[in-house]
Amino acid sequence: MNRCLLAINAGSSTLKFRAFAPDGQTLLARGMVDRFGSKEARLRLADAKGQPLAERGLADDSHAAALAAVLNGLADQGLEAQALAHRVVHGGNRFREPVRIDAEVRAALDDYIPLAPLHQPVSLEVVDAFSALDPRLPQFACFDTAFHADQPTIATRFGIARHWHDEGVRRYGFHGLSYAAIARRLPEVGLAHGKVVVCHLGSGASACAIESGKSAASSMGFSAVDGLMMGSRPGCIDPEVILYWQEHEGMGVKDVRRELYKNSGLLGVSGVSADMRELLASELPAAREAVELFCYRAAREVASLAAAMRGLEGLIFTAGIGEHSAEVRARILQQLGWLGFELDHAANLSHARRLTTTASKLPAYVLPTDEEGEMARQAARLL
Repeated sequence: MNRCLLAINAGSSTLKFRAFAPDGQTLLARGMVDRFGSKEARLRLADAKGQPLAERGLADDSHAAALAAVLNGLADQGLEAQALAHRVVHGGNRFREPVRIDAEVRAALDDYIPLAPLHQPVSLEVVDAFSALDPRLPQFACFDTAFHADQPTIATRFGIARHWHDEGVRRYGFHGLSYAAIARRLPEVGLAHGKVVVCHLGSGASACAIESGKSAASSMGFSAVDGLMMGSRPGCIDPEVILYWQEHEGMGVKDVRRELYKNSGLLGVSGVSADMRELLASELPAAREAVELFCYRAAREVASLAAAMRGLEGLIFTAGIGEHSAEVRARILQQLGWLGFELDHAANLSHARRLTTTASKLPAYVLPTDEEGEMARQAARLL
């Protein structure tokens, strides 16, 4: 039996995992539990190259059954988990580095549930379920907020009373594991010390200004709702809209949260789907408008983040839409042509690494993100 370091990325309906060698570098296997937490949950396991190894339904809809299936599925392939690395969305002001989860850390992570009410509880439930399965198994928390922890103070403030900032009402930034993975690869495209905007475009979408490999500013703020328009989240929205909903539509906190997290974004604007692929294939005017708004908001945010760094030397696209949608990349780059981006249409359509012509004043690239790999590397340093 070979030992492995298991990186766990738990979502509301999907649990993704990857098994790495104990050094956190070599990928050994990958998989997911689709429809996580439901009676239709299924485990899918593949090798490092993505070739299927196993697929089966689970005994019941509990998290414990899903996690036991993950460990057993890996054991069937000769892999035994040596330690677990979890993606935890919020570390607040306290957790600025990955940390081993002990009783004190686990209790402290509950304090950040109000700051990430839809994401934090799922991660912690998975941590607890693994603890129940094998309390001796070391578990590590890797935080989405940590990459942004050293931003300049001015980039973290809202224009509200100072005591609120001191109490933790501030900009945090998210998708930090993705941005850390991209920052690690910037030397490959000659931007290790440059001023770069990275667009993490997926169902959840954000953008980050990275200067010399460090986070300078982020589109996301106090929560993962702010900034860019997303699959079902609106991004930047006037707070008075929420007050209007509460005062004139009689909506409570749960209603507002559902509207912001589940009924907005691409889904809300199009009335069709939160899936960019479906919207690009649709002839409906509302679907076309949703795509246009998504790209418009992304282009605006790139320019804003460039202003935060007082310059721009490159643009990176990553995540599901950023890596795979040539149409979305083209629209954003064409809108940013005034900054000096000259799109190479053939390169973009073929999903080449470099998307701009050799004559382009500024370069744009596609770099695949690797959140689970980043988690494994962070946890391996602590083992």
